[in-house]
Amino acid sequence: MAAVYYPEGRGEMRIFDTFEELSTDLAEYVAQLSESSVKERGYFTVALSGGPLVGMLGKLCGAPYNKTVHWTKWYVFWAEERAVAKNHSDSNYRLAKDMFISKVPILHNHVYSINDSMTVEDAAMQYEFTIRQLVKARVLDVSGVNDCPKFDLILLCMGSDGHIASLFPHHPALEQKADWITYITDSSEPPPERITFTLPVINSASNVIILATGEAKARAAHLAIDPVDQEFDAAAVPARLVGPVDGKLVWFTDISAASQLQMNG
Repeated sequence: MAAVYYPEGRGEMRIFDTFEELSTDLAEYVAQLSESSVKERGYFTVALSGGPLVGMLGKLCGAPYNKTVHWTKWYVFWAEERAVAKNHSDSNYRLAKDMFISKVPILHNHVYSINDSMTVEDAAMQYEFTIRQLVKARVLDVSGVNDCPKFDLILLCMGSDGHIASLFPHHPALEQKADWITYITDSSEPPPERITFTLPVINSASNVIILATGEAKARAAHLAIDPVDQEFDAAAVPARLVGPVDGKLVWFTDISAASQLQMNG
């Protein structure tokens, strides 16, 4: 059973004793979001990221979800992707396909990966164009606040430096507001070239999940979630900048990642 907290202005926190409990609750939470989105709009639009999160979706591949989730109504995107070939070991697409997508009946033409034969700049531009076409087709809703696409769910992993998607501390990409998708060529983690959702897109989602596990994430989790003074530079911890303007933020963490949090219920 998770310990649940509501840190002021930072969404909901669920802290688990074990990875098994975390992955079980995560699967149930995503399945519920899928059901409500399909009932309301006829679709479920979800953006994945790299890291261990995709592996934790594995529970969705088994009973009862493999039979009860409306898989043919899912539209799958990537909140970040490394500019490598789809069969490369660093590819987020390959990770998601091998560990999740290939094991459930999501329609092939509902899976939107980047074009790995282009330069990273051109791939980012084409990915944004694809998303704009789906907005026109009304598969994707639009935020009434900033006209960005409104994904039903964006799944993110927080790095030990506090980065989310491929938005790294103090990187100029954090300031990008005009584009939905941007690219970087100087990632602080290999490989250097990546495309990523911008903050306005992330903060336009109906639901955002941030996964943070392990002791190495404890300091970043503290800075991203706990109260800070007005002089605190949030660009130093990009996860701090995640806050859906008309949606819900839920943190899934383990005890180790939550060990430095100032939790008062």
